[in-house]
Amino acid sequence: MLTGRPHPFRVAPVDAARIVAHTSKRFRFISLTASEYVAAIDGLAGLGHSGGMIYDALILACARKAKATRIYTLNQRHFRLIAPDLSSRIVEP
Repeated sequence: MLTGRPHPFRVAPVDAARIVAHTSKRFRFISLTASEYVAAIDGLAGLGHSGGMIYDALILACARKAKATRIYTLNQRHFRLIAPDLSSRIVEP
């Protein structure tokens, strides 16, 4: 969501591409299986959430799978609603 953030956090598409290319060399990528993906969406639907929170749920599913010790977000409220069990790990940068 680098390009979709409100000003002053919005990044131009060309700059977003550079950021993704740069950071992709520094992080381990986590993929969800089809059943993990469906479980994340089902869990979100069960809570009555939709829209952009779907992406948050998928990020949190990956964080859970990776056993992340910190999960950085600019939207702690949504992340904590979706995954209260990870609340202590969810922080703002």
